Amino acid sequence: MTDHQLTRTVKDSKAPAISRAAAILRLLGKSETPLGLNPIARELGINPSTCLYVLRALVAEELVSFDADTKRYALEAGVLTLARQWLQRNQVPDLAQPLLDRLAQQFGVTVLVVQIVGLDHIIAVAVAQAGGFQLSVQVGSRFPALISATGRCIAAFGDYPQDKIAARFARLRWEDPPRFEDWLEQVAQARTQGFGIDEGNYISGVTVLAAPIWKAHGAKRNLAPSHAIVAIGIGSAMKAKLDELQPALLDAARTLTLQLGGESPPPP
Repeated sequence: MTDHQLTRTVKDSKAPAISRAAAILRLLGKSETPLGLNPIARELGINPSTCLYVLRALVAEELVSFDADTKRYALEAGVLTLARQWLQRNQVPDLAQPLLDRLAQQFGVTVLVVQIVGLDHIIAVAVAQAGGFQLSVQVGSRFPALISATGRCIAAFGDYPQDKIAARFARLRWEDPPRFEDWLEQVAQARTQGFGIDEGNYISGVTVLAAPIWKAHGAKRNLAPSHAIVAIGIGSAMKAKLDELQPALLDAARTLTLQLGGESPPPP
């Protein structure tokens, strides 16, 4: 989520206190250095006195630390407790990691599983990287839902109204933006072949493949994918691997779908 999106979320939220706290945590989480009150308030468009109130509450809950000497705030170890509890309940990272490690080593690419949060965003929940020069992605990284190859899968299999997709697409930032009409054709192709591909649109010179993963919830199965498995590589080197990587990625997505109790939809 970009700083602009964080600011808009805070402004539009119907639960502003919770939204402000979440925005502050995300801002501190991506900052390489602790931040002072005024930079935080300015970045998020929050009144400084309101921002201070929220920060003090987060400090009291041990989610944020405050350095009295520098007057700056940073994430506190309390966030690890929340993350650990999520990891203990969520079986996707443990199930996915062996598959990701094998694909990363076999093809020399970065491979990850992302969790899909509707049309809002995707979050990396498991990552594997091969040796040598690779594109780095960390667990917890967030991206706009419709960006890159995963976005094409979400649009292809998510059964979302086209007007909502068009509105979200218009806000995406690409290095080489595709025309919406061309992108829709690529979405249709993803629906047919079972995976999405981005060849240099999101990041110049980088090719991204993504295949959807379905997860069952009780007796009712999702109509949309809950996760996706994603492979990322430098374009020139990636092209030579596509013929073998594509079926391997699809096979890994089917394996994870079955392990999670889901069921892939039949081909169109």
